[in-house]
Amino acid sequence: QVHLVESGGGSVEAGGTLRLSCAASGSTDRLTFMAWFRQIGRDREGIATIQPDVGVTYYADSVKGRFTVSEDKAANSIILQMDMLKPEDTAMYYCAAATISFSPNLWHHTASYDYWGRGTQVTVSS
Repeated sequence: QVHLVESGGGSVEAGGTLRLSCAASGSTDRLTFMAWFRQIGRDREGIATIQPDVGVTYYADSVKGRFTVSEDKAANSIILQMDMLKPEDTAMYYCAAATISFSPNLWHHTASYDYWGRGTQVTVSS
């Protein structure tokens, strides 16, 4: 079992910055990918993922160059640094973790991940 808890959401003006954190506990030595998704309405979009210990990252085109995902091994967490925020980044942001290996081209599929956090809200005003 893996337990994920997100933190760091909030409200910011366009062009601002937020830093989200996802703390993992439980069987974290089995994780193959850890990712950030966001949900607007019914659509849950994969925006960034990292392979723990390997450090390889992937990003959605919508956030590439503005968001950075990294690993904080000491805190057993992943971080999403969000810069140059836009109103269209407004969403509920979820952390996800996978315990099985899959092809990296599937990183943005929700079905690739076994565990999910409860989410943290990000609101960007214009």
